[in-house]
Amino acid sequence: MSVSEQQVQDALKALIDPNTRQDFIATKSARNIKINGGAVTLDVVLPYPAKTVIDRIKAQVEAAIKAIAGVDSATATVSWKIVAHSVQKGVKLIPGVKNIIAVASGKGGVGKSTTAVNLALALAAEGAKVGMLDADIYGPSQPTMLGINGRPESEDGQLLEPMIGLGIQAMSIGFLIDVDTPMVWRGPMVTQALEQLLNNTKWKDLDYLVVDLPPGTGDIQLTLAQRVPVTGAVIVTTPQDIALIDARKGLKMFEKVGVPILGVVENMSLHICSKCGNEEPIFGVGGGQKMCDDYNTEFLGGLPLDMRIRVETDAGTPTVVAAPESRIAEIYHGIARRVAVKVGDLAVDHSAKFPSIVIQNT
Repeated sequence: MSVSEQQVQDALKALIDPNTRQDFIATKSARNIKINGGAVTLDVVLPYPAKTVIDRIKAQVEAAIKAIAGVDSATATVSWKIVAHSVQKGVKLIPGVKNIIAVASGKGGVGKSTTAVNLALALAAEGAKVGMLDADIYGPSQPTMLGINGRPESEDGQLLEPMIGLGIQAMSIGFLIDVDTPMVWRGPMVTQALEQLLNNTKWKDLDYLVVDLPPGTGDIQLTLAQRVPVTGAVIVTTPQDIALIDARKGLKMFEKVGVPILGVVENMSLHICSKCGNEEPIFGVGGGQKMCDDYNTEFLGGLPLDMRIRVETDAGTPTVVAAPESRIAEIYHGIARRVAVKVGDLAVDHSAKFPSIVIQNT
């Protein structure tokens, strides 16, 4: 009994990728299907980095094809490809950076910087090339969270070399000033500093640059939204009503300037007593999900109020690195893959593929 390509495609249509939540034909991930008697080979090219789940997906695809009558063997080669995606109109891409992900919150104290650094590290652990821009000029925290000391160097006297910490490239005003020096700057100086940190850093072939924004909807957020090529934004909140009020403002700000909302992360969703195991929703229940329902955006995940997240981040080894097999790291990885999938769903940027046309009078 001969096997047809249509049978293989039908089998892949019935198979749902747990990360894209679509089948492999709909996402155009299945390619180069070849049939030789009872042997089937194909390539699966994912639109998101998937280092920690690639074996699982390979086994899933091969098992589905082997279940077809007449198939003796199935071999799937699974890889991924990350491309640059479209940004706000009139804003050019940054050299060496394919996609910029802004991590924002309406107010402070909701765990935004912790989410940003664990998101960046999870994307890197999934196989992507990742950078971190600490845009919180007044309160830079990424040097501590990434365990980086020292000052950046410049090979040409113009561009700064990014600092390297835990396998990702990083830049922060915290690398350029003393820890105890307060940034007593007005808005225009702060926004200028942000643009210089972004544009005067020699980013090296990044798939994603995660930007840790300061809380609020002020000068820095507007500058980033209007002048920086942001692919999409992640909003961080806690379940409590006060945090959600401000988180909604941040979400609406990005919508107004044409930056896609990739989703919402809810921190401190649940407290689990370290002594008795009792679960208690200290800050409320379901606030982040309700916000997502109201604004038709995705709830990316909820993280518990857990002391180890704070301890490990303060020590310069965030949970994704300190405890990669933990449930908390698993949640961050799930959030990172969904963010990457959401970025992959956006329109592809083709500006780099077209040559510039110069007309001269001769």
